[in-house]
Parts: sequence; structure tokens; C-alpha cells
Amino acid sequence: MSLIIVTTSPRVAPGLLSHRAWQVLGQGPVRTGAADHPHLPYLAEAGIDVEVVTCDPAALVREAAAATVVWLEADEALMRSIGHAAVALEYPPVIEVVPGSYDLPGARLLDLVSVMDRLRVECPWDARQTHESLAPYLIEEAYEVLETIEEGDHEALREELGDLLLQVAFHARVARERPDGFDVDDVADGIVAKLIRRHPHVFAGTRVEGAGEVSANWETIKAAERAAKSGGDPGSAVDGVPMGQPALSLVAQLLRRAERAGAPAGLPEGVPADGLGAKLFELVRQGHAAGLDPEAELRAVARAYRRAIGDAS
Repeated sequence: MSLIIVTTSPRVAPGLLSHRAWQVLGQGPVRTGAADHPHLPYLAEAGIDVEVVTCDPAALVREAAAATVVWLEADEALMRSIGHAAVALEYPPVIEVVPGSYDLPGARLLDLVSVMDRLRVECPWDARQTHESLAPYLIEEAYEVLETIEEGDHEALREELGDLLLQVAFHARVARERPDGFDVDDVADGIVAKLIRRHPHVFAGTRVEGAGEVSANWETIKAAERAAKSGGDPGSAVDGVPMGQPALSLVAQLLRRAERAGAPAGLPEGVPADGLGAKLFELVRQGHAAGLDPEAELRAVARAYRRAIGDAS
């Protein structure tokens, strides 16, 4: 005979099960080791009796060798125990795993939101954090992500991206507590709407000939967004450039914005054209003209210098 194990995802609303799962649950008898399983009320409503028992994998497999048994939920450890018990029998039952519900891509983000909610309430350190106190960690985690990319450490990149994602979830959780606040769903909704709006060639049937035209459309849409926010005033091409970023990156971004707006790349009249700052500006301008990222170029040299000093010391 057979042992049919129905598994479910805790990230899918209870009661939502696959057609195959409903079929096998109706074959019975159905047993589970979880008295608080979230699907039990919905199965009872459907007229399916579920017996809550202490699971003995060996006894369960022996019973399933003689008659079909349906078991609701099994973690990895229980599956291993059932497998060992089945191998020990001369005539083991057929074991079938039926997924009752599946995780969709991004489902584990729900776990992050849940964990962050609990930490905000139960952890004294997490409970007292503010946007201002968290700001240094946001910058630090962003730089750690950048370092793993520069070093080509893709395993570390996964971890560092998680640390950076935590900062987004943390700030959203803090913001939720304000009377005029927002939550992580508002954050996600905002970026989804922005991506759709700025990619009409994907979502609205606009035809483009290549990446260059995509970039041009992107800047046109951004300008329209700035004008809408300011009551019709399109503002400057350099509005929104964050002045708090590293100086090399700042100058490079200002030059990119100026180029798109057709503004001159050199220092305008009234700006001191001598001194170290002007020389550094000119080097960044030359790098931009050559298609180089000055921040990345200098960081590469700095890494090489660090290695050389480390080897010599």
C-alpha cells in the first residue's frame, strides 16, 4: 500500500491547497503530529477528520505497508526517519510526497517581515533604534556589498545582500510606527510602480531600438516626475544628486547629469580652477570621457596598495 505525505508552506494562506492535496486528504485516514496546524480548521470545515497523534515513524511505515495512510506535514528529520524505517522493511509501502502549497519567489521575505516585527517588540536594542541611529549601518552594509562585488566573492555577496536587505526591512518597520508612517508593503509598492512607469517598453508597448534609447526614455520620465512633484517646474538636471556620497562618485554623477542635459563638462566661470580640488575634478572628467568609473578605479588601486603594504609589513 502507500504512505502519502502532504506538505504545505507556512507562507501561503491556510486553506489554500492544491487539487491533488484535497484529493488525497479525502482518501484518509489523515494524521498529523501538529495539533496547531493552521489547516486543521479548514479541513474540518470540508468534512475531513484529522487525528493528531505522536508520530512513530516505524509504526507509521508498518501501517502504511498494509493500508493507505495520509500524513499531514513532515519536516526533513521526519522524512529521513520515515525513509530509514521503510528501508528496514522487506515489503515497504510506496511513499508519495504531495505538495499542498508552494512558496512563490520572494516568499521568504514574509519571514523577514515577521522576524523584524518580533525583534522590534521583544529585543531591547532593536526596540530603541531610529532612522538616525540606523543610518551608519545602512552605509556600512552598502559598502560591504560593494567590497564583495569588487573581490568577486559571490558566496559572501549573498550574505552581505541579506544584511543590506535587513536595513530596508528595519527602516520600514520603524516608519510603520509613525502616525504618518508607511510599511514595507508601501516601500515595495512604490518601487514596483516606479519600475513599471519607467519601463514603458516592457509594460506599455513602447518600442525602443536599444539600451541607449531606454536610458534616454528613463531620463525623460524622471524629468516629468520631478516636474509633477514641483508643480510643473522641471528643476535642474542635477536635482536629486545626493551630496553625501563620496566625492569621486559625486563628481562623476554630476558630470553624467550635465552630459545628459547638454551642459558643459568643464568647470564654469566663478568656480576656482586651481588647487587640488580642481585637479581631482579634471581627473574625474577625463575618466568620465574615457568611460571609466573613477571611484572604482581608485578603489582598485587602493586595494592593490593595501595588499602591497600588508605583504611588506
